[in-house]
Amino acid sequence: MADIQLYDATLRDGMGGGGMSLTAQEKLRVVHSLDALGVHMIEAGFPASNPKEQELFELLAGERLEVSQIVAFGMTRRRDVAAEDDDGLRILAGLFTPACTLVGKASLLHVEKVVRASPEENLKMIADSIAFLVGEGKRVLFDAEHFFDGFALDSGYALSCLRAAAEAGAERVVLCDTNGGSLPPQIRTALAVVSEALPGVPLGIHTHDDSGCAVANTLTAVESGATQVQGTINGIGERTGNANLVTIIADLQLKMGTNVLAPERLARLTETAHFVDELLNRSPNPAQPYVGKHAFAHKAGMHAAGVRAEPQTFEHADPALVGNGRDVLISELSGRGTIVEKARQAGIAADGDLAQRVLERVKELEHSGFQFEAADGSFELLMRREAGEYEPLFRLESWRVTVEKRGEKVETEATIKIWLGGERYVRTAEGNGPVNALDKALREAIGEIHPHLRDIDLVNFKVRILDEAKGTGAVTRVLIDASDGQDVWGTIGVSENVIAASWDALVDSLEYGMQGARRPAPAPGVPSSGRV
Repeated sequence: MADIQLYDATLRDGMGGGGMSLTAQEKLRVVHSLDALGVHMIEAGFPASNPKEQELFELLAGERLEVSQIVAFGMTRRRDVAAEDDDGLRILAGLFTPACTLVGKASLLHVEKVVRASPEENLKMIADSIAFLVGEGKRVLFDAEHFFDGFALDSGYALSCLRAAAEAGAERVVLCDTNGGSLPPQIRTALAVVSEALPGVPLGIHTHDDSGCAVANTLTAVESGATQVQGTINGIGERTGNANLVTIIADLQLKMGTNVLAPERLARLTETAHFVDELLNRSPNPAQPYVGKHAFAHKAGMHAAGVRAEPQTFEHADPALVGNGRDVLISELSGRGTIVEKARQAGIAADGDLAQRVLERVKELEHSGFQFEAADGSFELLMRREAGEYEPLFRLESWRVTVEKRGEKVETEATIKIWLGGERYVRTAEGNGPVNALDKALREAIGEIHPHLRDIDLVNFKVRILDEAKGTGAVTRVLIDASDGQDVWGTIGVSENVIAASWDALVDSLEYGMQGARRPAPAPGVPSSGRV
């Protein structure tokens, strides 16, 4: 299989998705992340469209990249305007970027209804625009917009658009499934015709996911002769999104035998995917292929036992190759093998009896509303209790929270009374809510004795109503995520009183953070957050 070129459109096409927005500085960080990953070409944006895009290109002019080439995006000349007089084309001609991507219509429907030009004029718009930029010393890629729809409508005209681009000097023509409605058989048929009609012309593929087939269509195009794949990180983009370049990269490398990235760069795939989501203020999709938190997670006891004996029994790829890790999820569906594996990770000696006791306790707690998949910290503490290795931070005498509204201001105060090392501690603290006040009071009471607690921050807080029919009297589940700056762990509390549930999750988060010295160091390439 020929070498495949990776073309990322996150910063331009990806921003068309709902809620997607990055500053120029944030886009610059994405560029460096993609360069570290090893993406060959990065479509940085449409500089003629708005000042933010222009700012980004000004910033990029002073940057040095190791692998990636920056590409500027633009459109073919306007109708009835000479290429050399088109403002957008002149901006592209003056940029530092050696390569440009021009989009032009390849469907008669769009030529007639959107561009409102004759078929002949559209062909001239394509040819004139490319010839002008080539004459200005630019390498030009042509994005044949709506190609597959246009091919289905009038294949002869769609091919004429590609031919006009190639004859004008385009180094590559990219076939675009702009509406995302094509299926793999249609992609395969069109690619066969294009390859025969334009022998020797390098082809690219650009798909959208409206039919759920963007990745499949892209891989089909590669099998049919395309040597460039376009997509976005995590598949972001207009409507249902673009082809997910993350999945495409892993599939090409691990399934189709194409060495698109060096192994050490492929191992950055998970990190890159999560980095882009974080910049966009999105929670990473836990079910995303290869890089999701649950991509290599095993819940059923038989599955956990299987991967312990031989990973290939229930894993299609080695998670470490893409920078991910195996995870064992705990639930009432778990078997003893799952418990033994989790105990091993935590440095707890576990035999069949302990595993059975833990499993029965998990089933009992989940029946009352607990859920340990996202509460790895609380589950480790449960195992330590059953193993006789649990040492509480303190003994609680009582806690009290008062909330008072005075005018427009709400004041919250918490008082705790605890015993620690034979001493009684009483502390009061104010906070911006009950949990924050309890957290402050508790840390004030034991922070000097356990200074490590100062390094632990609560980074997420979630409340879920478990039996909505009971309204405000319903049982609530509270999940807290905590971090010491290196690892992140989850803890859980369940009660009819939301503050009591929050207190239980809060105490577990701090107690788990104090268990670090008991855990074995993670194996090389294994995340330290508890994944195997």
